[in-house]
Amino acid sequence: MVNQYQDTRSQNIYMLIDKSRCMEMPFDQMALLDYAINACLVFTKVILKKYDKPGIITFNNKVDHSLAPHSSLAQLSRINEVLYNQNTDFLESNFDVLYMHIRNNINKRSVLFLFTNFENHAELNRNLAYLKLISKSHLLIVVSFINDELQRMIKSEAESVSNAFENVVAETLLVEKEQILRILNQHGIMTILTTPKDLTIDTVNKYLEIKARRLK
Repeated sequence: MVNQYQDTRSQNIYMLIDKSRCMEMPFDQMALLDYAINACLVFTKVILKKYDKPGIITFNNKVDHSLAPHSSLAQLSRINEVLYNQNTDFLESNFDVLYMHIRNNINKRSVLFLFTNFENHAELNRNLAYLKLISKSHLLIVVSFINDELQRMIKSEAESVSNAFENVVAETLLVEKEQILRILNQHGIMTILTTPKDLTIDTVNKYLEIKARRLK
């Protein structure tokens, strides 16, 4: 009876990893992609412990890998194998291709965690239409990164005109990032804005929040 109850509540949880140039940015000698991969491996364990079904899609200008969700413990090994040799490249991400893949291959309403990094409004505007289409059929959470160096610059005292200028630039970039996520929220798309070092815990906490609220 317990297993049947767990199965009826089980959800498909997809981790969508953008491998394009936006994920090449380094933090502490690791690319954003590396942080996303490490977070997804931990996240997979949490999903399985919560009796949901983790799946994964990696993409840039095309979908490279797509692993259907499954609740078996062997899924962790499968996901680890998919992620082991992933690398970024200098290609632009193609959200049209991602949307078409999701539309054609994910029939059941699922929870989708998209690990990407929109740095400016132009990047968002090119892809917003596809994100809105995806969110019509699934619960989409866009996970984006904040540069903690920018935060430190903003909080630090300017010791010169040059420092003051750098602080203004840093604050402008941070405000734009927050505006991007606000636009996504206005279109019903959930977001996570996190530093690379907090990525894992913030992603897991959002997932647990969704489960607690039983959003589907």
